[in-house]
Amino acid sequence: MTKKPPKKPEAKSTGKFTTQTTKKRSTREKSEHVKTAKGRKTSSTKWLKRQLNDPYVAKAQMDGYRGRAAYKLLEIHERLDLLKPDMTVVDLGSAPGGWAQVASNIGCHVIGLDILEMDPIPGVTLLQMDFMDDDAPQKLIEAMKGQKADIILSDMAPNTIGHKNTDHLRIMALVELAYDFAKNVLKQDGAFLAKTRQGGTSNDILTMMKKDFKTVKHIKPPSSRKDSSETFVIAQGFRRDFGDR
Repeated sequence: MTKKPPKKPEAKSTGKFTTQTTKKRSTREKSEHVKTAKGRKTSSTKWLKRQLNDPYVAKAQMDGYRGRAAYKLLEIHERLDLLKPDMTVVDLGSAPGGWAQVASNIGCHVIGLDILEMDPIPGVTLLQMDFMDDDAPQKLIEAMKGQKADIILSDMAPNTIGHKNTDHLRIMALVELAYDFAKNVLKQDGAFLAKTRQGGTSNDILTMMKKDFKTVKHIKPPSSRKDSSETFVIAQGFRRDFGDR
């Protein structure tokens, strides 16, 4: 008599899928994950490589700063003697908090604002809201507790779309908003520092700054990446002597 071949063990049920089905499904999902990883965008890979090899990123971790941007403000301060103890400083676009840390470490009273949530910084007042909200300026003024500001810092930057002219217009719109706020809250001889883009600040804003401040210049600190188009406009010596604005 011919013996019948032994039956294959039945797959055990695990609910909707059998263990055999689940095994095949897991294998397929694993392959898709690997494929996605291999297909990572070149720009993302370049960014990661740049971060890993950036000495300022490593230095920020060692020095306890929340990001490499802290060194941009430090370098501008060292060049211009910008910050002094007991100054009232408003930091617009504060996240993740590197500039606020620098100013606070020098002994300034800092109020930071950003649309993103930030972890607390000792001695710093942080507001989470969009500076473009109608009530944002008033919230900042309330946080200043009746004091005028010695300096307004703006590291705000819009989401870019890759179109040079459009991106430039967007960042200049933020510079204009920050500047309008600064004119209302700065002390006599106060300062205004804002991130802009190479190609310069618009002529209209520069004309106003040169009228309202004693000195206006553009500066690109060493820690600003060479391949970055960012630069900073710094206006010092605010002229409030002809009355509040």
